[in-house]
Amino acid sequence: YGQDRDEPLLLGSIKSNIGHTQAAAGVAGVIKMVLAMQRGQLPKTLHVDEPTPQVDWTTGAVEVLSEAQAWPEVGRPRRAGVSSFGISGTNAHVILEQAPEHELESHAASSGPVPKVVPWVLSARSEPALLAQAARLRAFVQDRPDLSPVDVGWSLATTRAGLVHRAAVVADDRAGLVDALDVLAGEDSAGGGSAGGGSAATVARGVVAEGKLAFAFPG
Repeated sequence: YGQDRDEPLLLGSIKSNIGHTQAAAGVAGVIKMVLAMQRGQLPKTLHVDEPTPQVDWTTGAVEVLSEAQAWPEVGRPRRAGVSSFGISGTNAHVILEQAPEHELESHAASSGPVPKVVPWVLSARSEPALLAQAARLRAFVQDRPDLSPVDVGWSLATTRAGLVHRAAVVADDRAGLVDALDVLAGEDSAGGGSAGGGSAATVARGVVAEGKLAFAFPG
């Protein structure tokens, strides 16, 4: 890559950012370069005082990115090669190319695809509180027909604490989600199971179990 070039090949490393990543090294490098392409910024390689003298830097136009710099527009798509070197000797290499501008613009203007199935998750400190929360959510949604099921699911998943008693209702439309909340709110807390009926398959419940602690010492 460093031969017959007008501009030098610029060399960076995800390892300088987050250290040894084991099996995630390749995908971490891909993520770094995709973000660099999107932002038009070549990120600095950290912890480099000077390039290693064990490489003959005069034989090819290759330079270490010791300082961040803008990724210039040169009349062609931005491209980057990402290598992942495995401990067993594997060298996986992929070449990334910048997406066309019209695709980037259309993606930015789009709200994205609507998922076919939407989960609503709930949690509480006790089983009665969980069932009561399901009833409150059902009433809240029924009083606000303009609410998006995706927005409700997003808010439930990202803005509420995850407590011990948990449940999820899943359906492919608003009516199905409300029906599932009916099932959940109407369950007998002493029975411990879902109510009968076809919509019961859209309700899942459980209690958080304590896991075991493990230490890993990679690299």
